[in-house]
Amino acid sequence: RNIKMADESVDAAGGFSLGFLDVVILLTFIGVVGLIIYSRIRKRFTGGRPSTARSLSIDLGESISTEFTSIGGSFLERMKKTKKKVVVFYGSQTGTAEEFASRLAKDARRHGLPAMTFDPEECTDWEDLTKMKEIEDSLAIFCVATYGEGDPTDNAVELHDWLKDDHDLHGLNYTVFGLGNKTYEHYNEMGRFMDKELAKKGATRVFELGEGDDDRNIEEDFVTWKEKLWPAVCSHFGIDSTEGNIGRDYDFLTHEDLPKEKIFTGEPHKLGSYEIQKPPFNQKNPFLAPLKVNRELHRGGERSCMHIEMDITGSKLKYAAGDHVGILASNDPEIVKRIGELLNTDLDAVFSLVNKDELASKRHPFPCPTSYRTALTYYVDITSTPRTHVLKELIDYAQDEKDKEFLQKMTDSSEEAKHLYGQWIVKDHRNIVAVLEDLPSVKPPLDLLLELLPRLQCRYYSISSSSKMYPNSIHITAVLVEYQTGAGRIAKGVATSWLKKLIPDDGKELPRVPIFVRKSGLRLPFRPVCPVIMIGPGTGLAPFRGFIQERSIGKKEGKLVGSTILYFGCRNKNQDYIYEEELSGYKDDGTLTELHVAFSRDQPNKVYVTHKLKENLQSIWKILNGEGGYIYVCGDARNMARDVHDIITEAVMQEGSMDKEEAAIYIKKLQSRGRYLQDVWS
Repeated sequence: RNIKMADESVDAAGGFSLGFLDVVILLTFIGVVGLIIYSRIRKRFTGGRPSTARSLSIDLGESISTEFTSIGGSFLERMKKTKKKVVVFYGSQTGTAEEFASRLAKDARRHGLPAMTFDPEECTDWEDLTKMKEIEDSLAIFCVATYGEGDPTDNAVELHDWLKDDHDLHGLNYTVFGLGNKTYEHYNEMGRFMDKELAKKGATRVFELGEGDDDRNIEEDFVTWKEKLWPAVCSHFGIDSTEGNIGRDYDFLTHEDLPKEKIFTGEPHKLGSYEIQKPPFNQKNPFLAPLKVNRELHRGGERSCMHIEMDITGSKLKYAAGDHVGILASNDPEIVKRIGELLNTDLDAVFSLVNKDELASKRHPFPCPTSYRTALTYYVDITSTPRTHVLKELIDYAQDEKDKEFLQKMTDSSEEAKHLYGQWIVKDHRNIVAVLEDLPSVKPPLDLLLELLPRLQCRYYSISSSSKMYPNSIHITAVLVEYQTGAGRIAKGVATSWLKKLIPDDGKELPRVPIFVRKSGLRLPFRPVCPVIMIGPGTGLAPFRGFIQERSIGKKEGKLVGSTILYFGCRNKNQDYIYEEELSGYKDDGTLTELHVAFSRDQPNKVYVTHKLKENLQSIWKILNGEGGYIYVCGDARNMARDVHDIITEAVMQEGSMDKEEAAIYIKKLQSRGRYLQDVWS
């Protein structure tokens, strides 16, 4: 305000002059600003610590960030300084590609090739790829997942965009492993794009593209590919293919008298971020949202579906209907306790795992220092099936010869081993606790297990509310995941079983849920007058609840809103027809133009949403072709989304008088123009 007033007085005087004192003050101000800018830049590229901070962190526990970078974002300079020959880039959304990248780097070191992993998001200049030939016999491995509708993962977007442009990559040796899921239309799109573009730009493919299918056994796909990779790499560079023993990647340190404020207690990135909450909130800095409502939506049956409302007042979190909310859930404390019992470990002991490579992009596998209990509860995935490299590491800790032989039999490179792993681990869904229980003589140090197991990943849910109706809360609709495994144990979903226990109690502090918002491509038309068809059986209804709320607000505001048509399906009308009263109300007040509901088990012959769609092919074609309508699909990718796609194709062929090829082109155009959108999962 004072500055504005000063400007006004200058304008009124028609000019100004500076005295000696003014000059001194101005120069002092510029100097202070310069120091602040330098300090911030230095923190950005060094994590706020000098490169010698390792001993300080070990002694005093001053590790406020899980990542440590001392040469900024140049992977090439880091390779040169640390004399690395191999760099493994990972494009990862759920952590699997990052885990595979770490395993590849370790395999490279076993073959005498110094290697490191690198997060593409950290790279400041992708032109470094054109200079890889400056390092003799170097190799770049790209371990990349496909996300959404054939898109790169969030951390690989810039790499993807850079490769679209023209670059000379002669002299770059490379190979690619893609991670995908065959239930999705754009299977392994990112891996195939990377392999094709690198070769087109002159890079040398050292080994063929590998593809992993998460719908089957991605571990087997990966292991099979990398078993052939290393002989090919060694042959290409003319080195001995014999594997060596390189030991562990992390130093294990214990802490006796660290003050509590120096110990991580569940924060995902920055020490104390849960004590003092500061926006902006994201995956590394989630908002602790009070959970206000947790009510059961099912009215009968053995299954459970929760409607949950989380308060975001004062968080500055913004969302649109169709967005996702990320939830950082916690592992079951009973499973955590069981691991402590099986390995006879004091879970409240405090420790650190510190990367032996001081220039590694990640200084710790998870926030350290922390306690075993905290690591097992918040940081490490203890409920998924362990990968083969974890089981292989357990062999040395089997005290019974039978247990040792069994692990060896399951982790060698034979087809028999892959089959045994597929049956005993994958099919029977044995997690690490089940493995330790069924092989009782296996007693690894808990710190080794924590080093080997992958990070616990956040869970994403479609937001089932509109910010126009609920600006201060985020709603989700979640089915409780619980089933019996082939080994007879009860398996539970990490997030849904954790959320199920968070019940608001009058007079008590509300439970808190660490959340952040992730933008989605699922969006209502910019012009409300455009008609929409929404297809969402079960919890696939979630984003469309927000859509309907938004269309309802538009109608109440006097806007011209086009047809709003919903296809919903469930098992029984009296048991799992979620939000029945709401939907009936929207149908009665005209917000929903049409409401088609299929109950699969209320009659002898099962009826699904696909049957309802087939009854309305002419109407679907009219809305899509005659009225410029939009179609949205949310739910199961394996069957439902494919069946819906086939029915839309049938409508286009039958009502639009097209053959199959013409119909496919028509639908592709709808998709490219954002008029046929999917939010599906397998």
